Amino acid sequence: MRTRVGKRLRRIIERPASVELTKYEKLLPAIGEREDDLRDRSDDDLSRAARELRTDGEFSIEQLVEFCALGREVSRRTLGERAFDVQLLGVMGLLSQHVVQMATGEGKTLVGALAACGHALQGKRVHVISVNDYLARRDAEWMRPVFDLLGVSVGWVEPATTHAERKDAYACDVTYGAVSEIGFDVLRDRLVTKANERVLAQPEVAIVDEADSVLVDEARVPLVMAGSVDTGVVDEEVAKIVPRLRLGLHYETDADGKNAWLTPAGASVVEKALGGIDLYDESGSERLAAVNVALHAHALLTRDVDYLVRDGKVQLINTSRGRVAELQRWPDGLQAAVEAKEQLPPSDRGEVLDSITVQALIARYPVVAGMTGTAVAVAETLREFYKLEVAVIPPNTPNIRVDEPDRIFASPSQKLRAIVAKITRVHEEGRPILVGTQDVAESEELAEKLTKAGLTCTVLNARNDAEEAEIIAEAGKPGTITVSTQMAGRGTDIKLGGSASDAAEREKAISLGGLYVIGTARYPSSRLDDQLRGRAGRQGDPGGSVFFASLEDDLVQAGSPDVPEGLVADDDGEITDPAASRHLNHAQRVVEGANQEIHRNTWRYTRLIERQRNDLLAFRDEVLLTDSASELLQAEARERYDQLAERLPEETLAQICREIQLFHLDQMWADHLAFLADVRESIHLRALGKETPIDEFHRAAIPEFHKIIDEAKKRTVKTFADTEITDDGVDLAGAGVKRPTSTWTYLVHDNPFDSDAEQALKKIRGTLRKKRR
Repeated sequence: MRTRVGKRLRRIIERPASVELTKYEKLLPAIGEREDDLRDRSDDDLSRAARELRTDGEFSIEQLVEFCALGREVSRRTLGERAFDVQLLGVMGLLSQHVVQMATGEGKTLVGALAACGHALQGKRVHVISVNDYLARRDAEWMRPVFDLLGVSVGWVEPATTHAERKDAYACDVTYGAVSEIGFDVLRDRLVTKANERVLAQPEVAIVDEADSVLVDEARVPLVMAGSVDTGVVDEEVAKIVPRLRLGLHYETDADGKNAWLTPAGASVVEKALGGIDLYDESGSERLAAVNVALHAHALLTRDVDYLVRDGKVQLINTSRGRVAELQRWPDGLQAAVEAKEQLPPSDRGEVLDSITVQALIARYPVVAGMTGTAVAVAETLREFYKLEVAVIPPNTPNIRVDEPDRIFASPSQKLRAIVAKITRVHEEGRPILVGTQDVAESEELAEKLTKAGLTCTVLNARNDAEEAEIIAEAGKPGTITVSTQMAGRGTDIKLGGSASDAAEREKAISLGGLYVIGTARYPSSRLDDQLRGRAGRQGDPGGSVFFASLEDDLVQAGSPDVPEGLVADDDGEITDPAASRHLNHAQRVVEGANQEIHRNTWRYTRLIERQRNDLLAFRDEVLLTDSASELLQAEARERYDQLAERLPEETLAQICREIQLFHLDQMWADHLAFLADVRESIHLRALGKETPIDEFHRAAIPEFHKIIDEAKKRTVKTFADTEITDDGVDLAGAGVKRPTSTWTYLVHDNPFDSDAEQALKKIRGTLRKKRR
């Protein structure tokens, strides 16, 4: 009894906020007893046994034991990987709808595949949702032999997948895809005008890989789909004036680099340059908006950090993944302003068609589970937003990696010199080194410094992420220096000795101490720090890690810019006072808290929007799947309907009625989203009157929503009456029914409590306080 209580207390201390898997641990001996028997059976026997497990409900205990034993043998036979007991625990954790935490290198990919097979054999359609497209395709192809032998069909989606290929992929028992890609397909399906154009079936099970990255980091930014309207325009006068403005004199920025505003001196300079206008008068509001977006592009968005210029285009960098964000751009004015800054022609202007948050996307699935290396740190967030509990899976082999204390410096330049010196010393030993940087610019600056120091390194960042697998595969080879941006979600293990699996090279790397990981700064989340560290010491290998930081790093400036007094640096600029480490940790906790508040606020505002969208979708589906549009127009425009019915086949006319009503419904929803965006921008002004912003938002949003269906019906009747028949059929475009020729997603900074309006209010309040003094 005492031993059991002691074990439970130790679990609570070591794995806070996690659930027990004791009942599954008890099944491991029974699974092991099936191993010898299954090993002697043929592939056909194993496939037959899997078919016999197919059911329309959950596995019984006996079926669960048989499935895990089958999965172990199938993975050994097809991949040469015998699943460890802890991996089978992970499979059972996913089948019981938990987020399982497994250390890097413990075989999460196989665990996810076996769990997906288990859900599929229980008669459910499964989506394995990853953090990027590369992992989705890689994992589906890598695990295909396991799926094939168990009789489970598998597919994947990525940006290059055609419409027909998407339908086929989603028709499989298991479909792999990035969260953005699946979300984008949901948004596209919401806009189809023919039922057979939809690619997604009813969602059933989601298994989320890198669950903390997808469910927490990605969830702060909604997926927003836009459609092309016409070519973007730029205020060329403003585009020429803003680059001449100077920080501190003409404009200011906040500590976290998310807002910029003109000073009185800056406003005066701009007004004079624009011919003596008053920016803050109603007549100058459009020019002020143009100045604001140009200033944002000039002051807050940095080339090679926030975006690349490649092939004559501005390509956004997804900072949480360290990759180029395909088919993604900023909202129009900002996108055009960045293109003007880089002297590129403006891309098409867009109109927001629809949006969905990660929470709403995941909420579509009745069954959700996930896996990651760092879940305990966000256990409360997963519980609050997704009602998911964390199950910690112990490593198969104890972790012997040595994590050194952070080294903290007074300035970034002193820190960089120390990083180069450290890399040089470790490299002289022949030990493989992985350096994690914050962005593209930093990775390239460090590579340049290393080259000047006579060291050769390989760089992995958004410029060359296509070669990711090859670069990471060689990162564990003795003597190799790999410099990479964001390692979280890259999903590829670094094997000691390199890709060739040369035993001598592996032994050499082990004897040198294994992979040595260096972080050039602490990340905005301790989880990202841990994911970088976790690249070393996989499956009991030796390894080491150290993080460098400076008191002028972006994290410190954003989280806690007021440095404690009395911190003294040595001749090299290093600060060894424990207060510096406490200050750094405090700054990181502040930023983590701010990001969680962004997440919470996004959800508060979008929850109502999602409910409204679901109500409208129910009506839209009725229009899409029935003849309700024809019935409406027969009742409201009988004469015109009869005229067209004489000249057109019944189904053709029914589809024309459908398309007209769907066009107006979709247009009204887009207008509603634009209205809500305007409300959000001004909601803080209402807060001055001591109204609660969220209540004011609801008060404005609900009556407007209730107008949509009736107004869409009126517009449908009017458009139908104006529709002309030509030799080519019905001229819908001539009647104004024009759908976008292309779509893309927007990257938005969606924090309702940190808008430009709120920042302006802070400035006003600050000015008033100064005047009172």
